[in-house]
Amino acid sequence: MTFLQEKYEKEVVPSLMETFGYTNPMTVPRLEKVIVNMGLGASAVENPKVVESATAELTLITGQKPVVTRARRAIAGFKLREGMPIGVKATLRGIRMQEFLERLIYVALPRVRDFKGISPKSFDGHGNYTVGVTEQIIFPEISYDKIDKVRGMSITVVTTAVNDDEARELLSKLGMPFQKPDSNQ
Repeated sequence: MTFLQEKYEKEVVPSLMETFGYTNPMTVPRLEKVIVNMGLGASAVENPKVVESATAELTLITGQKPVVTRARRAIAGFKLREGMPIGVKATLRGIRMQEFLERLIYVALPRVRDFKGISPKSFDGHGNYTVGVTEQIIFPEISYDKIDKVRGMSITVVTTAVNDDEARELLSKLGMPFQKPDSNQ
């Protein structure tokens, strides 16, 4: 059992049951999956090696081999044809998801320069949260000397919460470092 799973069962479930008035612990929102997406854009069209290096980096970060995402339709302005590779993504569930979130929350995000917390506004209205990371080098698995280009990625945390307030409470209890509302603004 991972640290995150233990924290969820011992601290988060009782706290959320009290806060939102759940009577059954099975109705408490939980993490469903985490999707890590690295868009490569035009650089993948010009140089196929970019896809290989992005796949290798995402494999190191997530612990599983990502899927290559392909263009759905042709866009002449970007010299993009249907079916061309434009990114890589990995969907994490279970133990891998929990281990990835632990590394993201407690290791990677604190390594971001001038880190003041992540925005509490990036929820989609259905209890899912997306955070954008501008550099893949914040993860300790990536060696700064071995990367060819600094790339960003989006990380989507999908929960079973029915609204954003429940999801925000779940993620903050799990340790997600949201920005504190600033009283000066």
